[in-house]
Amino acid sequence: MVGRHTARTGRAALVAAGALALAAVHPAAGATPPPAPGPVPSAAQTLGADRPSAAMLQALQRDLKLTSAQATTRLVNEAEAGTRAGRLRNALGAHFAGAWVKGTTAAQLTVATTRSSDASAIRAQGAKAVVVTTSLSDLRAVKDKLDEAALRAKAVATPVRYVDVRTNRVVVQATTRQAGNALVKAAGVPAERVSVRVSKERPRPLADIVGGDAYLINNEFRCSIGISVTKGEQNGFASAGHCGKPGDKTTDPNGTEQGTFQASTFPGKDMSWVGVTSGWTVTPTVRGEGGATVNVAGSVEALVGASVCRSGSTTGWHCGTIQEQNATVTYEEGTVNGLTRTTVCAEPGDSGGPYMAGAQAQGTTSGGSGDCTSGGTTFFQPINPTLNDFGLTLVTATAQNNAPLPQDTAADAWATGRVYETGATVTFGNVRYQCLQSHQAQGAWAPESTPALWQRV
Repeated sequence: MVGRHTARTGRAALVAAGALALAAVHPAAGATPPPAPGPVPSAAQTLGADRPSAAMLQALQRDLKLTSAQATTRLVNEAEAGTRAGRLRNALGAHFAGAWVKGTTAAQLTVATTRSSDASAIRAQGAKAVVVTTSLSDLRAVKDKLDEAALRAKAVATPVRYVDVRTNRVVVQATTRQAGNALVKAAGVPAERVSVRVSKERPRPLADIVGGDAYLINNEFRCSIGISVTKGEQNGFASAGHCGKPGDKTTDPNGTEQGTFQASTFPGKDMSWVGVTSGWTVTPTVRGEGGATVNVAGSVEALVGASVCRSGSTTGWHCGTIQEQNATVTYEEGTVNGLTRTTVCAEPGDSGGPYMAGAQAQGTTSGGSGDCTSGGTTFFQPINPTLNDFGLTLVTATAQNNAPLPQDTAADAWATGRVYETGATVTFGNVRYQCLQSHQAQGAWAPESTPALWQRV
C-alpha cells in the first residue's frame, strides 16, 4: 500500500486494498556467496507461510471454516506442495498434465501425467499420481483455438474458457449448450477434450458508480490501490487495466494529487500501474481483516486448489480457493486472457484490489459474477505478468532487509527483479539451476539458498 505526508493529518496510510472502478469504464562475476549457517529453510519458511498475519488467519477461519491452527497448517502444506509440484513438472516435461491440491489442511498434492511409468516418481514426491490422456500443453492448445474462434465470432454467449486440470478437459462456460457446442465446432477441436458448462452468469468488470473510496481517476472514476511496485526511482502501485488509461490523473479521496497512470492494458489483459508523486511512500503491505495489514513477501504463484484472499474497498477482506489458471473471459468491453478463476466473492468497487496467498502476492481483481451475500466467482489478473510486461519491481518486506547480491555476467545469469516461470534455467555462481515456481527474483531468494524456488541441475 502507499501512504503520504500531509501537514493536516501527518502520515496517513492509504489502504492498498484494491478496488473496482467506481464508475462504468469504457471499456556480477564472482564466487557464489557462501550458504547461511544452519539448516536449509523449508518452502514454508522461504515463502513466509509459517508465520501468517493475524488478518490472513482470521479471514481463512471465517471463509473456509477453519481453526487458527488449521489455517496455519494449510498455508504451510500448500507452500511445500508448490515446491514438489515444480520438481515434478520439470521432471515430467511434455507429459505433465497439471497439478492441484485439495483437503482442509493436508493440501494433498495430485499430479497428472500422460505416461503411466511416471506414477512411481510422482508418488516418491509424496503426491498422488493420475494418468490422463491429454498433456497440459495440448489442453492449452485446444483452449487457444477456442479463444480464437470466440474472438472471430464475438461469441458473447460463451464468455469464459479455461483449462480444468482436475478433469483433464477445457471448459467452455456458455449461456446455452447449443452456443457452447457451436463454439467447439467452429474451433475445430476434438469434442472429447472439451466440456460445456451451461450458466446464465456473465462475468463483468467489477465497476460501479457508488462503491469504494480509495482513489479517483480524473476526478470522475474511482478505484483502489492494488500492490506496491517501483520502476527505477519511480514509486507506484499495480491495479486493474480497466481503471484508467496512460496519462489519466489520480487523486486521493480528498482530492489531493496522487499520481498518473504510467501504463495500462485492457482488454487483452487487465493490468495497469500508477506512478505516485514524491509525497507518497510505498509500503510492502495490503489491507486485511479489520484494517490490519498483511505483509507482501514475494510473488510466488500458488497452485490450483490453494487458498487465496482478496482485499477490496467495497467488501473488504475475503478468502476462497483458486479454481483454474489461464482463463479467458469475454466482458462486454472485450476479451481478457490469462486470468485466474477463484471462489472468492467480490462486488462492484473491488476492482484492482490485491490477491494474496499467504504472504505471496498473486494479482489484482479483474471481474466476476455474484456477490458477497450469496457467493460468486471472481477472476484476477496475475501479478507476475504485470511486473514483467511493465518492467516493475514488487515492493516486499524481505527485499527491504537484504542487500543486493553479486550478479553473474553470463547471458542467462540469475538477476533480481526478473520474473522467472517454472522450468526456466539460470546460472548463478557458475552453477545451473531450474525454476520450480513462477516468481519475481529478489535478493533474499538467490538460487543457491532457496531450494523452494530453484533446483540445481
